[in-house]
Amino acid sequence: MSALHRSVDERGSLPDAESHSEGFRLTREARRGAVVEDYVELIADLIEEGHEARQVDIAARLGVSQPTVAKMLARLTNEGFVSRRPYRGVFLTDQGQKMASEIRKRHKTVEAFLVWLGVRPETARIDAEGMEHHVSEETLEAFRAIMTKMRM
Repeated sequence: MSALHRSVDERGSLPDAESHSEGFRLTREARRGAVVEDYVELIADLIEEGHEARQVDIAARLGVSQPTVAKMLARLTNEGFVSRRPYRGVFLTDQGQKMASEIRKRHKTVEAFLVWLGVRPETARIDAEGMEHHVSEETLEAFRAIMTKMRM
């Protein structure tokens, strides 16, 4: 179903242009931030596992080239999410650690909700990897609330 059809209200008419465009704007914004969030989350995961977050490992796990990783690490450094030391790995700044924590929480909520719905854990993990960047805080709270209510 196209975005146009999904946006039609119960009366069969489109919302006003301003509110209609808000959804598309938020989606574009989430897409731009998703790559940054993926890198920060992976760096946190590598460090937590007791490994250094090295450029070669990041490239292998994300399935991208090392020059791509180098370019993104420069961006993440400039934006204050990571610090790098010569001949050492990549480290998260306080700002990067905060982002990683928030993304993990979002990921865990989406993944738990999908499993709660009956999705296989492996599929839920993969699906949550993309959904975590696009779901609103309001929706995450609804996921948490229904799971809590239904556990009673």
